[in-house]
Amino acid sequence: MGAFAQLRDRCATIGQRFDYLASAPAMAAICYPFLLRAFHAVVGTQAATPSLSIIVGATLILAVAFVVPFFALGLACRCNADPGARRLAYAAVTAPTLYVFLGVVQALNRSPIPDEIVWCVLWLAIVIWSQTARNPVVAATWPTMGRWRIVHGMTAAVLSLYVAFHLTNHLLGLIGPDAHAAVMKVGRIVYRSHVGKQLLVAAMLFQIGTGLFLVWRWSAAPQSLHRTFQVGSGAYLSLFILGHMNSVFIYARSFLGIPTDWNFAIGAPAGLIHDAWNIRLLPHYALGVFFVLSHLASGLRVVLIAHGVDQRPANRLWGAGVVVSAVISAAIIAGMCGVRIS
Repeated sequence: MGAFAQLRDRCATIGQRFDYLASAPAMAAICYPFLLRAFHAVVGTQAATPSLSIIVGATLILAVAFVVPFFALGLACRCNADPGARRLAYAAVTAPTLYVFLGVVQALNRSPIPDEIVWCVLWLAIVIWSQTARNPVVAATWPTMGRWRIVHGMTAAVLSLYVAFHLTNHLLGLIGPDAHAAVMKVGRIVYRSHVGKQLLVAAMLFQIGTGLFLVWRWSAAPQSLHRTFQVGSGAYLSLFILGHMNSVFIYARSFLGIPTDWNFAIGAPAGLIHDAWNIRLLPHYALGVFFVLSHLASGLRVVLIAHGVDQRPANRLWGAGVVVSAVISAAIIAGMCGVRIS
């Protein structure tokens, strides 16, 4: 606690100056859609066999795009960042899913303004806000936050059953769309029933609300690497779930009147790779899978330590969970991009 108090006091001494390093996550987020544009310019709209130079160039560009949220996570760890700068960094972690959310909202409103212009204006506004939002830590909020964290974790444990089924269903995309559709048809008997759908939506909305509350509270002070990852992944998931529900319930089913099946998920017929709009779905989905699994691993680590498990093996288990999350995410995305196993 003494070390934490010293860390907090160092943050409190920051003057009212413009923190240029604090703006770096937002600058990376602003570049994000242009990286996707560059990727599309390299791969084009044709699915012909690309040359080695095109593969290497496209891979490097997409890799840089994937670095954006992790770069922001790294800057969220800065011990001398004020709350506004830290919250800006956490907001930048959500850039891939926020960009999809923005695109859907733009489509719903039939906006004539290009997404990139709205995106840049949005992030400049967030930067300005972050430079004026320097809220100190309020000690009285910690007990209340602890209770919400427990309820949030308990709900997440129940929802993990749905997550496990949903991700397993998507892994079957490696076999083919028919296998995915067959398993989904069985699952929908439960989660698309009148009661099941209402309970699922209510639980998801509860997770979004409590998750954003916890992100806001935890971001008020510097945290350890593991806690920073947990908060950042929670911020991403809150917007991912909200955006996913908006895409499914409002955009697809109400606005377009189309089924939310495999073709909807992969942006058929163009697919994820060769369409200028759909390419934003690739990092959105990949990081969504990665963060939901690694966020659960982070929660498990906290529970284990709270129940007397030594921190070192708990950290190793968390690290293994992060690696497994990345592998499962890559496998699901491979299936969505057309890779099949016999």
